Amino acid sequence: MSDLQKLTEELMCDPAFKTEYDAVQPEIEVTRALLNARIHAGLSQVQLSELSGISQADISRLEKGTRNPTIALLKRLADAMGMTLQIRFVPKQ
Repeated sequence: MSDLQKLTEELMCDPAFKTEYDAVQPEIEVTRALLNARIHAGLSQVQLSELSGISQADISRLEKGTRNPTIALLKRLADAMGMTLQIRFVPKQ
């Protein structure tokens, strides 16, 4: 287990931290999914930019989580990677 994982586990015992952590999880999952999809497609940010018409800088911001994408933007990126965008609602545990 990494030091970050240990620290996260310790901090999750704090209810205020857990509430904030849980609140940002959807954004983190979108960011992670986009990055993983691009890597899986074997594309650099520049290549994805050329295929999608979205600037490399914007792709970088999306992957860093400093820009929130619209569904239309995510669909455009998925199309450029030869993928289908899926959004799911999952029951809470």
